[in-house]
Amino acid sequence: MEEVHRLQQQVERLEEQLEAVKASKKKAREKITGMSAEVVDSNPYSRLMALKRMGVVQDYERIRQFSMAVVGIGGVGSVTAEMLTRCGIGKLLLFDYDKVELANMNRLFFKPDQSGMSKVEAAKSTLNDINPDVEIEAHSYNITSVSHFPHFLERISNGHLRGNQRVDLVLSCVDNYEARMAINQACNELGQVWMESGVSEDAVSGHIQFLRPGETACFAVSDAYMMMSS
Repeated sequence: MEEVHRLQQQVERLEEQLEAVKASKKKAREKITGMSAEVVDSNPYSRLMALKRMGVVQDYERIRQFSMAVVGIGGVGSVTAEMLTRCGIGKLLLFDYDKVELANMNRLFFKPDQSGMSKVEAAKSTLNDINPDVEIEAHSYNITSVSHFPHFLERISNGHLRGNQRVDLVLSCVDNYEARMAINQACNELGQVWMESGVSEDAVSGHIQFLRPGETACFAVSDAYMMMSS
């Protein structure tokens, strides 16, 4: 009987803790159909829309019409996805095969309780909390595998917010040559504009490269040239 009583008390404590967790979670804001330039604390876009008043951009609202693919949700990709979400991009397609680890906590926007989740699903959850207006599409697989590359190609080709058209830009945030070459192949086949990025091993420098198939040098050629030059 004592053991039963002890277990009942333990269950009661756990239920209290669960209720406390539920109560601590704030309700997510409702989706906003249109961006407002009204300068009030309750407007999540007021600081961004100020760019129009300053003459930096003419039509900031157009950002909601764009769709981008972020390949690699690591140190570069997670920050990229977060900032695009905060800016109010229309749609993001996330690609990564890795899982969240506690070792990621020093530099990424993932949370300890997401350890073990796929990076794309964890990112989708966090990004939806940051800005529910952004449509997030998550794909947890290795784009370099023979079985997954065709699907990667299809989503780049048809994953736009408006449907059945290419995304506006592919952002390569991967950390290995094989994945970069897979992105290069996909974008060359589709005539897709993309940007390649990388961070040095000591994390004190990096690079960004804009590629437009048929106009700029192919990544395979430019990368070989850079290696020969160095």
